[in-house]
Parts: sequence; C-alpha cells; structure tokens
Amino acid sequence: MFLPIGDHPNPRSTPWVNYLLLGVNVAVWFLVALPLSYMRPDISDPLLLEFLYDLGVRGAVPAQAIYDQISAYDLFVYQYGFRPAEPSLLTLFTSLFLHGGWLHLFGNMLFLWIFGNNVEHRLGSVPYLLCYLGAGVGATLFFSLFVAGSTTPLIGASGAISGVLGFYFLWFPRNMVRVLIFLFPFIVTTVLVPARMVLGFYLVIDNVLPFLLTRGGAESGVAYGAHIGGFLAGLGLAWGLEKVPGLNLWRGERSYRRGAAEADDGDKDAATPAFIHQQLAAGRNQQAADRFLRLEDRAERRAVASGDVLAIGAYLLDQGRTDLAIPLFRRFIAERPDDPDLDRAFLGAGLALERHPRHITSSYQYFLQALDMTRSDAVEEVARRHLRAMEARGRRRDADES
Repeated sequence: MFLPIGDHPNPRSTPWVNYLLLGVNVAVWFLVALPLSYMRPDISDPLLLEFLYDLGVRGAVPAQAIYDQISAYDLFVYQYGFRPAEPSLLTLFTSLFLHGGWLHLFGNMLFLWIFGNNVEHRLGSVPYLLCYLGAGVGATLFFSLFVAGSTTPLIGASGAISGVLGFYFLWFPRNMVRVLIFLFPFIVTTVLVPARMVLGFYLVIDNVLPFLLTRGGAESGVAYGAHIGGFLAGLGLAWGLEKVPGLNLWRGERSYRRGAAEADDGDKDAATPAFIHQQLAAGRNQQAADRFLRLEDRAERRAVASGDVLAIGAYLLDQGRTDLAIPLFRRFIAERPDDPDLDRAFLGAGLALERHPRHITSSYQYFLQALDMTRSDAVEEVARRHLRAMEARGRRRDADES
C-alpha cells in the first residue's frame, strides 16, 4: 500500500475553510449517515417505491426481501445524491457531502487534509470555498456525460477534492509528499516523493486507466469520471487565475489604477515605451511606474522593454509596494513565458511574496523556479540565500512546536 500522509512545505496560516469542509463532511457522516444506516426506511415513503423500481425489483425478487436489506440512509442517498438521469441543482451540492462508507470518507478527508491547506493559503478563504464547490459541480457534470441515463446516485467529496489536487498540481510543483509504503511485514517506511509524481500517479493510474477499462465508469462502482473531471476543473481554474489577464489583479493595483486615471494629465504619449524608458533613465522611477501601471492592454505592456518592466518592479519592491509589485511580476511571467529575463521575474515575485506571511509557500515556489531556470550567478545567489533562510525558519518553527 502506498498512502500519502503529509506534504512539505506548509503555510503558516490557518486553513479555516479547509477545516470547515473537513468538519462538515465528518459531521454529516456521524450525524446523518451513521444513524440512518441502522434504521429501516419508512415503508409509507413514496420515494421508497421509486427506489425499489430503480433497483430492478419487478417481481422476480420479493420487495420484502429487498426492503430487509436496505437502510434509511440508502433512501437518503437516493434522494440527495446526484442522479444523472434526473439532475437537480440541489443534489449537485448535497451529493458532495455524502459518503458510502468509512473508507470512502477517510480517503477523501485524508487527501483534503494534506493538499487543501496550501491551495486555500494561495487562493484565500472565500475563493477557495467557491473553487472547491465549482470543481465539485464540474466533476459531477463531467461524470454525467458518460452515464447520462443512470439513476444510480453519485455521492462523495472526491470530485471536489480532485479539483483541489488539480490546483496543487499546477501551483506547487516543487512540493514534496510524504508517502507511507506499507508492504507488511517486509517494508514499512515513509519516503518523500515529488508532488507531481504522486498526483500524476493518482490521475493516470488510479483514474484514467480504470476509466478507460470500465467504459467511462459504466461498469464500475467508482466514479472515475468525476475524479478526472474534478482534476481537470481544478487545473483549468488554476490556469485561469494565474494566466488570464485581469483575473489575478490585486486590490491595491485596482485602486492605484483608479487613482492614476483620475489624475491623468491627458498626455496620450506619456505611456509610450520610449517615455517610460526616458523616465527610468532620468531617475524618475515613480513617473515611469505611474505610466506603466496605467496600461491595461496586454499588447501595450508587452511593448515596454523587459528590462524597464523589471526595473519598475524592483523600484516598487524598494518602496514596499508589494501590492503593486506582485501582480507586475506575475503578469510578466504570464505574458512573457519565453523572455530571457524570466528568471528575474520569478525572483522578484518570490521577494515580494516573501514579505507576506500567508504567501510564504508561494514565495518558496517562485524562488525554486528562478533557481531552476537562471543562468545568472547573481540571481542564483539571491534565490539560494532566501531559500536557505526560509528552510531555517521552518526548522526552527518545527523545533518550537515539538
């Protein structure tokens, strides 16, 4: 058995929404699923007849024999699980918090516990909740494409959690996952495995191959299609939030742009690349930053020389304006993926994010990326120095907690 049991590094912030999701799922199991599992369904419930009919009771098997084998929770799942043949908006969401057994619940909550905190840390609490639910809905609808006529309820948080894994796969490629290897009595140990290797194994070996072998999940009791759909939804949302211009604007930059627009002197030539370069050359860094940050069109930003953009980013860092520097460096990375100065942009993003305690994990990733791609001794030296300092702080924190 190969079982993930933890990851590294982890953020310092408290993942309140992740804890809330864990708590709600566990509470539903103990307060709803477990008690109803030991109860018989109400024989006068009109939904019971529909349930028995969908089970295939047509007279060959006595209805009483089937009734004796089902619980009130089976009927509850039939009512609040998502049935592709009879879709409803309510069950799109209620199905995400129901589970079919202890192992089903445990496996889902373990993955959410390990991978959810970093993703919430990066997204923020409310966006994380929205993305979690959105990925869960996307997973359910993707699964339904392949079993459109099925009346079998789909339940479980695994589609939404697979969405979280998609975010993690894209945003934390350098993280390591601690995996328990349990081949008793020969091997019982833990090893650190790159996160993308673990998640790639989960996607391809645990889901894509079984999905293909069971004709889209039609011949299996496991919703492989929901896992795949959730993972793809998470990847898509993470890519959009990271790459699409306008989706990753920080509040400080939006306020800055509004103020700059109100103070605009009407000089239409003042935001040209030549003007910005002249301002930097003359040491008027604030004027250059004002003009560049006013540019909302991707083509206009790309027309400004890379060195000038990075010089503006460095100036903003010196001024402590990380609310402006972070989106500048991130947009540089998104809009200029083949730029020879890309390593400096990753370094700048890491330096800016490092100043925010809740973004330490993201900062660590940017430093690693800068280190991987740079050919500059200066960039390498700065990235290594900050990585060593972050790792030392992590060791001290672990020592204090123990």
